[in-house]
Amino acid sequence: MENMAMKSLLVLYSYHHNNTEKIANVFAKVLDAQIKTPQQINPDELQKYSLIGFGSGIYGAKHHEFLLDLADKLPQVTNKKAFIFSTSAIMGKAKVAEDHSSLREKLESKGFMIVDEFACKGFNTNSFLKIFGGMNKGRPNASDLKAAEEFAQNLKQNLQKK
Repeated sequence: MENMAMKSLLVLYSYHHNNTEKIANVFAKVLDAQIKTPQQINPDELQKYSLIGFGSGIYGAKHHEFLLDLADKLPQVTNKKAFIFSTSAIMGKAKVAEDHSSLREKLESKGFMIVDEFACKGFNTNSFLKIFGGMNKGRPNASDLKAAEEFAQNLKQNLQKK
């Protein structure tokens, strides 16, 4: 019953300290998902997947422009399940909601159903933070990765129920 398996894809852009990649690797293991960069995606191939995660670090309060550009190019879909993830210097529910809003709006306008969102702190040496040795050194840490694993497990269970 191979086609019963949930086919998952993670679209990831992580280059600075590879914080987000560490999270994506945990998701990939739990969800048995492939990881591709926005540049490797052919928008039409997304039809093959039942769940797609979109993630990057947060730059100037939004996801990386490569990810946002990809979202603009995506074809219309119907209720395709997606989730959004990120790592950033500063956390907090309102901050994350705001950071994710550009990508969320773009995906929803294409017909994606955002089933969940994940964010955690990431090591940040952008701009003036370099002088002070950066922020959140060592993040994502073991407890962040544990949280990512639990997030992915929940996602998987919830999607298999439906």
